[in-house]
Amino acid sequence: MKLRSVAIAAAAMLALAACSSGTDDPAAATGPLEVKYYSVQQPTEGWPLVFGKLTDDYAKTKPGTTLKVEVAPQADLDQKLQLLASQNNLPTIFNAPNSNELLQQMYDAGQILDLEATLKDLGVFDKLNPAAVELVKKTQGGKLLGLPLELNIEGIWYNKKLFADNGITAPTTWDQLSAAAAALQAKGVQPFAASGQQGWPLTRLIGNHLFRTVGPNALADIKDGKAKLTDPQYVAAAQAVADLGTKGYFGKGVGSLDYATAQDLFLQGKAAMFYMGSWAVRDFGNPQTNKIGADNIGFLPFPTVAGGAGTADQTPMNAGLTTVVSKKAYNAEVGAWLKYIVTNYGDRALAEIGLVSGFTANPPADAGALTKGVVAQIGATKQPLLWFEAQFTTKATDTATKNVTRLVTGDMSPADYMSTLQKAIDQG
Repeated sequence: MKLRSVAIAAAAMLALAACSSGTDDPAAATGPLEVKYYSVQQPTEGWPLVFGKLTDDYAKTKPGTTLKVEVAPQADLDQKLQLLASQNNLPTIFNAPNSNELLQQMYDAGQILDLEATLKDLGVFDKLNPAAVELVKKTQGGKLLGLPLELNIEGIWYNKKLFADNGITAPTTWDQLSAAAAALQAKGVQPFAASGQQGWPLTRLIGNHLFRTVGPNALADIKDGKAKLTDPQYVAAAQAVADLGTKGYFGKGVGSLDYATAQDLFLQGKAAMFYMGSWAVRDFGNPQTNKIGADNIGFLPFPTVAGGAGTADQTPMNAGLTTVVSKKAYNAEVGAWLKYIVTNYGDRALAEIGLVSGFTANPPADAGALTKGVVAQIGATKQPLLWFEAQFTTKATDTATKNVTRLVTGDMSPADYMSTLQKAIDQG
């Protein structure tokens, strides 16, 4: 998104905030409640599906309550929200913009609610997982502006049979991971599947290595100017990941692999390990795509590094695209509906679509071992970590993901990669 367009949208929103403070009287609502949801997902999938089921249940005691979903491609989301905000016509709830800068401007203009205050007023703030709240606040200016409708851990998924057949035990340290990759390579097994086309599955490895060596504040220190990516420890993390690539552990043609192809390599048993978020568990449970079997997949927290400041209970996590609430549209009826949603969303998302969210939930008895494992790992997380580019500018994010394939193929040195990325950060 261009800064100019964001600035224009912000000016429009601030002007609207000056002349309209939204619905100040929460009791000012009459007639049947229609909740309008602007989402990047279809009504028959994901968050809208769960919201729709819960709204139907809610309508049994509050007749006339309906959910109307309007879909927008994620690439167009920010532009659409800018237009609706400038018209003072935001829907009841909507996916937060991709740009955190735009999200903050909407909040500053009085367009969206502070959900921590709202949910505390409704008496349901304790229905949110504390780790999810901390994670969202880290990316939303210290405030809870969006509901964490999903909560994903990230780590290394591995093929248990390939490990067992090659005499490999699950590694817990980076040295053990490197040794396992070397042993697999020697036996003709590709150690890792990763999408170089997307880039971020590779940059995640750099970020996590930094969290294990420098510590959990490694990338916050870059944002705050306390450290540079060109510092020796930071370059060393890029070097460690580059070494995996130059040794051939990502296989041939990593730069041309898209997400689906990389995942398919793992699920067909052609690669032993796959770094990914727990959103992939839904695909792991699909026998049409998973040819190695869900029971044959194990999870490794990102390994520790000798002498590093990070620990294994500091887990990389993300909350996906959160959903925010329009301040103008909010009233007592919306509040009652929202209370019902927050109270029941966690359990219903798990039961309906196997989706782990940032809400408290108990896995159903028939939940798969992988889903139960994800829930347990989230519960055991002492400190959630952000992803590599979470606090980067758009330009820096593009620089990181577009150049990382050159890093792992040996076409760009770790020092040059980190120097180029630091320059992009400095330019803002």
